[in-house]
Amino acid sequence: MNTVYDFTVKNINGEDIKLSKYKDDVLLIVNVASECGFTKQYDGLQSLYEKYKDKNFKVLAFPCNQFGGQEPGSDQEIKNFCTSKFNVTFPIFSKIDVNGDNAHPLFEFLKTQSPGVLGSQAIKWNFTKFLVGPSGNVVNRFAPTKKPAEIQPEIEALL
Repeated sequence: MNTVYDFTVKNINGEDIKLSKYKDDVLLIVNVASECGFTKQYDGLQSLYEKYKDKNFKVLAFPCNQFGGQEPGSDQEIKNFCTSKFNVTFPIFSKIDVNGDNAHPLFEFLKTQSPGVLGSQAIKWNFTKFLVGPSGNVVNRFAPTKKPAEIQPEIEALL
């Protein structure tokens, strides 16, 4: 696989989505969880999406239950939570693993393209963010503590 556009993922409704549909878009790909201390970042992610969605920017959220069991719900429960509590309108995908033997190939790709601190590939916690340029290549990786608004200058530089 050469770019994120080579992957197919399942959306929150269980439908296969080819990421090539986002070709030429700037993407912020995030592993998310409903019961995490960083869950309030949904507000910041939604704000970024609203601000730049008409300029070929998308937030792609991937729920994951691998960190402290903080995403225990079904896909439908996750969808209901995100839309009712945070008014999320950006794409949410089916719950996946981001580390380990069952890690989704998209996240294996993201981790190899942009390793974390000291070259570690493992994702350390919920709300790790990968910024992908319009060519489909990973531009940067951000720790969960990095607030969405703090990424705005890098997003603007790619648009």
